[in-house]
Amino acid sequence: MLARLLAPSDFGLIAMLSLFIGLASVLMDGGFSAALIQRREIDEADKSTVFWFNLCTGGLLTLALFAAAPIIARIFDRPALVPLTRAMAFLCLLSSTGAIHSTLLIRDLNFRTQAKAGAIAALVSAGVAIILASRGYGVWALVAQALLMAAALSALLWALNPWRPSLTFNLASLRKLLGFGGYHLGSSLLEMAYSRLYTLFVGRSFGASELGYYANADNTRMIPGNFLAGVISRVALPMFSAAAQEPLTLRRGMQLSIRGMMLINAPVMLGLAVLAEPVITVLFGRQWLPAVPIFRVLCLAGVLYPLNAINLHALMAQGHAGLMFRLEVTKKMLGIAFLVVGAWYGVMGVAWSQVAFSIVALCINAHYSAKLLDFGAFSQFREFAPSTIAAALVAVGVQTVCWVWMATPFMKLVVLGGAGALVYLAVISLARLDALEDVAALFWRARLSRQDK
Repeated sequence: MLARLLAPSDFGLIAMLSLFIGLASVLMDGGFSAALIQRREIDEADKSTVFWFNLCTGGLLTLALFAAAPIIARIFDRPALVPLTRAMAFLCLLSSTGAIHSTLLIRDLNFRTQAKAGAIAALVSAGVAIILASRGYGVWALVAQALLMAAALSALLWALNPWRPSLTFNLASLRKLLGFGGYHLGSSLLEMAYSRLYTLFVGRSFGASELGYYANADNTRMIPGNFLAGVISRVALPMFSAAAQEPLTLRRGMQLSIRGMMLINAPVMLGLAVLAEPVITVLFGRQWLPAVPIFRVLCLAGVLYPLNAINLHALMAQGHAGLMFRLEVTKKMLGIAFLVVGAWYGVMGVAWSQVAFSIVALCINAHYSAKLLDFGAFSQFREFAPSTIAAALVAVGVQTVCWVWMATPFMKLVVLGGAGALVYLAVISLARLDALEDVAALFWRARLSRQDK
């Protein structure tokens, strides 16, 4: 609805700030959330110390972004970014108030409370943004949506989670958690910088509208990716951490995760790629059609996303934060090189650089899984190949019908999407893939772990 009410340039202006807001959000967390999840034992002093650290850091980063607003505006040669940056800066402070509550829910595998808070906050913020957009507030509708989402989510997490911080700030707790969290912070900063670096290339070189097309395509293809990433972080990381000292059990956990995640992700990403035009048209309107080829390529880049996340979570669970940081430095340097080369070929070149990077990143991540767990790229390929090949064959059939069938975008999306899903389910059922059982086993283990807690 917002895409129909607002111009692509409005989304492009907000996208120009995503790199700076994203980096500030990572700094606000400080890597301590992952450290709290990874450690087997934590006490009340650890929890309260991280809460006060997040709150103080969030306030300082809000002030820093407020002061840096003119510099950011000059980078993109957009004076309108000054008030937008100063408003969006408050995201750091608002998010910091509920960060530890979310972390503790993840640690306890309490998905229901998180989902409830997230759903309510999303509905409220989206409703307000739609009203503002319909009344002509333009880009400020998106600013209001982001700020209200952060405020509502933090408030709901406080209301639904009984934990409360004490007036405790323990430097020993910080030092204890920093050993792991510091490396994770560095890795997260690199990941955020790389994943949002395209905003500088596209925004400066091609303008707000082109950046709006690219950002909307990227955000749309990340919807299923973010969902699966949440499942991986909430289910796989605690499960991997519990098995960190048992290599065979950890390897089995990786097999379950890879089979299960790729069983879902491969058909979704390939399906979105072949149905890109009806998806974009139905969701956002025909004014967003220039985003179709970008969206299609980015979906191809997203096929391998769960594999990279699972390999990194396995390293994280084993406590190899230093190795993980060195890997991230290597990968992101390569990724930046791909991005620079891709930018010479325009927006589509930037999109294709993501495909190249996803392949190279998997090879690097899997190399260390091979060394530590004897579970490298080839072994992982054998786990996900059956479901991915089945998804690719179905996608080819859907694409062929989509080309020749003269129907409305809505009919194509509903009929071909539904038919493709049914055919895919039939193929994997007839093939009796182990991945079907592994998906159930993965979530069953998560449920048992939650009951044990």
